[in-house]
Amino acid sequence: MSVATKPAPPAAGGSLAHNQLPRYTTQVVLVLSVAAGAGLSALFGGFSPVSFAVLSVLVFAIVNTVASAVVEGRRKAIDKLVTTLVYTAFGIALVPLISVVWSVLDNGLERFSLDFLQTSMRNVTGLNDQQALEGAAPFIGGAYHAILGTFLITGLATVISVPIGLLTSIYLVEYGRGRLARSITFFVDVMTGIPSIVAGLFAAALFAVLFGVGTRNGFAGAVALSVLMIPVVVRSSEEMLRIVPNELREAAYALGVPKWRTIVRVVVPTAISGIASGVTLAIARVVGETAPLIVTAGFTSSINTNPFSDWMMSLPAYVYSQAMRPLSGSSPEPSFDRAWAAALTLILIVMLLNLVARLIARLFAPKTGR
Repeated sequence: MSVATKPAPPAAGGSLAHNQLPRYTTQVVLVLSVAAGAGLSALFGGFSPVSFAVLSVLVFAIVNTVASAVVEGRRKAIDKLVTTLVYTAFGIALVPLISVVWSVLDNGLERFSLDFLQTSMRNVTGLNDQQALEGAAPFIGGAYHAILGTFLITGLATVISVPIGLLTSIYLVEYGRGRLARSITFFVDVMTGIPSIVAGLFAAALFAVLFGVGTRNGFAGAVALSVLMIPVVVRSSEEMLRIVPNELREAAYALGVPKWRTIVRVVVPTAISGIASGVTLAIARVVGETAPLIVTAGFTSSINTNPFSDWMMSLPAYVYSQAMRPLSGSSPEPSFDRAWAAALTLILIVMLLNLVARLIARLFAPKTGR
């Protein structure tokens, strides 16, 4: 009969961390790489942020990978190299975002104020801007009429898009079978990728046929935005409805609940968190569209609270008009300042909508606790 023997203890000085670099190695290599990158950047034609960043990343990737290959082996070295590439790609992706936000903050904060948010451009001329530049008068003119128009147009687009998009997604998930469902899915995918100017031209042509050539109002802009919103709402709602477990539907059917009531009382409430979040993100996606609103809602310097009559200004169109068509008789600098301030306002609105989407997703998420 064989007798089981205990495994031999590890050799003296051995540990579970054998053939592993110390935990602080990455931090040390990073510091040395930054210093080497600064030195090499200054050596090759003078220091610049771009060359400094590129050289620092290259030095870090080479040194960290080689050190890992010598001590830990090929597999760990490849893992660290790929990790470095992933973090580098993430940093590169952040560069445009940080650059845009910094540019908008740097140029827009000076003109951004409560007065800017509460006044319109009515009766503001280049003479007023020239007097302000000379110090004889304060800067006047704001984006209140554009902010109001943005909320009215986007609100109407939401009222149009959400019922159509939600009912379409319910049909595709719960009822759709065969060629019709496949055709709807195909056209929704096509609509998701159409350029925004096409949606604007469609709405402009539709209102030209119905009400006459040259018809421009806030409702036409809402129709154009709804063409862009509907496929987003359909897609997001469809995905949320599909992840509802079939067991919930089958349990309701087993109790004799009709299918329509099961959808209304079980399926939709279960997916309401994702649906509401998707709708909010769809609103954030279209609130900054410029081309459709230029050709459908037009430009105006006055406050218009009736989206069914006359031209209506929106924030994207306001930014475009101030940047591309400064007030005559003065330097374009005041108009550019107003454009940057309006762009900052638009970014704040989009950020607020994204925060609202996250809050809705958290509040309406199904409770999983006991």
